[in-house]
Amino acid sequence: MVKAIIDISGDANRTLNLIKAKYSLKDKSAAINRMAEEYEREILEPALRRKTRGRVPVVVQDSENYFG
Repeated sequence: MVKAIIDISGDANRTLNLIKAKYSLKDKSAAINRMAEEYEREILEPALRRKTRGRVPVVVQDSENYFG
């Protein structure tokens, strides 16, 4: 676990309090973790899926024979 001291705006603080209350979380650290998980799932993963769409990984069992 990483410990950090951060400075956030009043709006960010209110947002964290809302997330904390909505999901019955123990503290703001849990709210930050929840927010990061949601961001990863909703923002990052779709972007990564778009970049890899149409590409099929190739698995080569014997690379010496395949590449000569």
